[in-house]
Amino acid sequence: MKSLCVRFLDALYLTCIWVAGTAIFCMSLIIPWGVFSRYVLGTGSQWPEPIAILLMMVFTFMGGAAAFRANAHIAVTMLTDVLSPLLRSGLAWLVDALMLLACGFVAWYGARLCMETMGQTISELTWLPVGVTYLALPIGSAITFLFVLERRFIGPQDHRPLMRYEESKDQPEGAH
Repeated sequence: MKSLCVRFLDALYLTCIWVAGTAIFCMSLIIPWGVFSRYVLGTGSQWPEPIAILLMMVFTFMGGAAAFRANAHIAVTMLTDVLSPLLRSGLAWLVDALMLLACGFVAWYGARLCMETMGQTISELTWLPVGVTYLALPIGSAITFLFVLERRFIGPQDHRPLMRYEESKDQPEGAH
């Protein structure tokens, strides 16, 4: 069961990576187009800014979930490094409990925000409901919630080659 759960979360992790990567790639195309159309063509397009904001939210929440699982967030460990192992473990439980609380809050209220704004539209993109633009909040937070549960009950996954693929490619053959 544990193996099945980890495999499912691996697939979810890779999905987060691909979705976040696709979002940042599309942003890198859309933003220059907006600048080009405004300053070179003299006819500014209305759609690049709202689409870029939507993609930034997708990148932030999906990429943040993946970064959490890979333990790639910036951390200041000056305090925890001097604590005893027992206190360090207790603090890790507290941090995970607070993460679960924050993720649950954002997932719950993000979902409510999506539902309440689904009937509204963005003036520049009348075909796109506002609620769709907020979907990254509850989805990314729910995925992060799952990754926190995994870290707490299965164990951290940041040591695995799936999370550290760049390190395994830099090492000589047989040094793994």
